[in-house]
Amino acid sequence: MSLLQWIQAASRLLWGPGTLVLLTGTGLFLLIRTRFLPWRNLPHALSIVFSREARSARGTGDVSPFSALMTTLAATIGTGNIVGVATALASGGPGALVWMELSAALGLSSKCAECLLAVKYRQRNSRGEMCGGPMYVMRQAIRPRWLGALLGGIFALSTLLASFGIGDMTQSNSIAAALERAFGAPALLTGVVVSALALAILSGGIRSIARAASLVVPAMALLYLGAAAAVILGNRDALPGVLEEILSRAFTPGAAAGGAAGTAAASAVDALRYGVSRGVFSNEAGMGSAAISAACAATDSPVRQGYLNMTATVLDTMVVCTVTGLAICCSGVLEGTVHSGAALTIAAFETVLGPAGAAVVAVCVALFAFSTILGWEYLGEKAFEFLLGTRLVSLYRILFVLLCLLGAGAELELVFAVSDLFNALMVLPNLICLLLCSGTVARELLSYETARKSRGR
Repeated sequence: MSLLQWIQAASRLLWGPGTLVLLTGTGLFLLIRTRFLPWRNLPHALSIVFSREARSARGTGDVSPFSALMTTLAATIGTGNIVGVATALASGGPGALVWMELSAALGLSSKCAECLLAVKYRQRNSRGEMCGGPMYVMRQAIRPRWLGALLGGIFALSTLLASFGIGDMTQSNSIAAALERAFGAPALLTGVVVSALALAILSGGIRSIARAASLVVPAMALLYLGAAAAVILGNRDALPGVLEEILSRAFTPGAAAGGAAGTAAASAVDALRYGVSRGVFSNEAGMGSAAISAACAATDSPVRQGYLNMTATVLDTMVVCTVTGLAICCSGVLEGTVHSGAALTIAAFETVLGPAGAAVVAVCVALFAFSTILGWEYLGEKAFEFLLGTRLVSLYRILFVLLCLLGAGAELELVFAVSDLFNALMVLPNLICLLLCSGTVARELLSYETARKSRGR
């Protein structure tokens, strides 16, 4: 076997059914242990997002709670919302959308818990900046101390290496491919422009990244959601039948979606597997990445920030991914198609928007991918800092931007495989940490709930 084949085999093993069961099982366990407070308080969490208080400092930190959320969304709302959903539907059938939603619902508790813990155990670095995330939680909260240090080191190293792949090279490659396909833009020129823009923003640190994310994320989300809503409305006569098919195909066998899925039947098991896995890749609940950006929030309440950040799962999967899935299913392009990934989404958009549909998808892919570059650089930078300190952070930024330029025109099959592998190596220690610290999470949430009820809020 070649190196690529070995890595792909290891990735498939680590992302197998056991990991997916552990992810969803951890979310369910946390929900039960916290008396379903993440679900019960979802309206409260959404009210925090749209409150004026979220846009101002309530305690120590580097950016506002809302900006921290936008930085999280910058890293999570990415090409997976366009490409990943289409791939899940092509491979697992329309029923995959149901399992994607259920995995996101269970992921609310995981996202809330990991962000809560990150704020609780964060600390300031030598430059006076807030730093936190699962690696700091592991090092401080897990006993024996050697186990916490080991898990923290594995998580940080995996995050660092994943940032170069899934957060950098693959994203610039997606931007270059989308713009070349839609507008004929040369890959090298795209790489230079993207790298220059990224360097200009990243050199300003978290405040600059957060400002850019607070502008780019809402704008790109509204553009994409508006276009997708137009596609759904344009095919609204098909919507009732589509909803019935989505629900029925989630639990019963059905024919394969199209040529991209092969000629075998896409059963309910396929729908479950692809729905859960693509949901996880989309919202990253349980992966621990969101906790790193949550730790920089200027807040005096770990629980409040945990609730605020868990809404990223709602906005990412339950809104953006759902709209993508409905647009594809309502358009009628799924059955019998030979397309997958972005091409399937483009075909769906073209049913209503015509040739402009391809341009809209290309622009959205570019914006989604660029925001992911910004968000993941911060994650990788904090992981680098955890391992090697703050003195060499500028070296990490330079290397990150150079790889961004290289990725625009490179063949990245090996990079994709390595990224999948290190994403899995982030998940496993993070889930162990969440399970070991579940008592702390439950106490914090229950204490916050008691105080909130006493205030009548």
